[in-house]
Amino acid sequence: MKIGVSNFPTDYSIRAVPLARALEERGFESLWVVEHTHIPASRKTPYALGGELPSVYWESYEPFTFLAQAAAVTENLRVGTGVCLVPEHHPIALAKRAASLDSLSGGRFQFGIGAGWNAEELENHGVAFADRWKVLREHVLAMKACWTEKDAAFHGKYVNFDPVWVEPKPVQRPHPPIYIGASSKWAIERIVEYAEGWLPIAMPGWEARLEQLNALCEEKGRDRAGISVSLFTAVESRDTLETLKEKGVDRVILSLPTSSQDESLKVLDGYAAVVEWARALS
Repeated sequence: MKIGVSNFPTDYSIRAVPLARALEERGFESLWVVEHTHIPASRKTPYALGGELPSVYWESYEPFTFLAQAAAVTENLRVGTGVCLVPEHHPIALAKRAASLDSLSGGRFQFGIGAGWNAEELENHGVAFADRWKVLREHVLAMKACWTEKDAAFHGKYVNFDPVWVEPKPVQRPHPPIYIGASSKWAIERIVEYAEGWLPIAMPGWEARLEQLNALCEEKGRDRAGISVSLFTAVESRDTLETLKEKGVDRVILSLPTSSQDESLKVLDGYAAVVEWARALS
């Protein structure tokens, strides 16, 4: 069982360098940060959790820049997007960015991806909300071509390019693991088709989706052991962690509030018991 931390990093919260060093010193396995290129001022799309949208959604740093700093001052800490909004990027440029981070970090990049929930944000990038998952799929397949082929080409409905050279290739082979951060029944089908992991939030119904994942892997002949399940949740006891492990969760990601360095370090120290419980279960 691995223990990671997720965060909305801003210019008024703990910086990448002290955060990464603190995580590695305390035995955390990974750091995951969010992405929103912007939030449209119209606010037509309501916040999924209700109420006012927290300002961190538009104040957070660009994730690859933040994670590159974190990787540069650590040796073992894995760095991940939780999640990158893939339809908002050109796949060739995003493939280059992801491969560069994986190469510079020595193969420590975890590629958490999603299609986005804010319709106007997607539309500002030229993507219709109804098409977002179809666009994401083609982008992922096109990026895989860029990561694994010398003369990479892709011809689809949303992505179309003749052979290109995209270097450097990722250190991880065949490419950084892709984790889908969604929990619909269709998300599980997408994971089995073209991803290596799942990033669910521990909300009502996630366990039923886990059962769907297990059943669909068997139906499709996909090795379930090859799909990592990384759950965003709080952990109250070692028994809780052990139960999650028995269910097939192999990573728990704890939330780090967006706060000052002193406050953030206090929270991380408070999570020390979870790291120890995870070690005991190894």
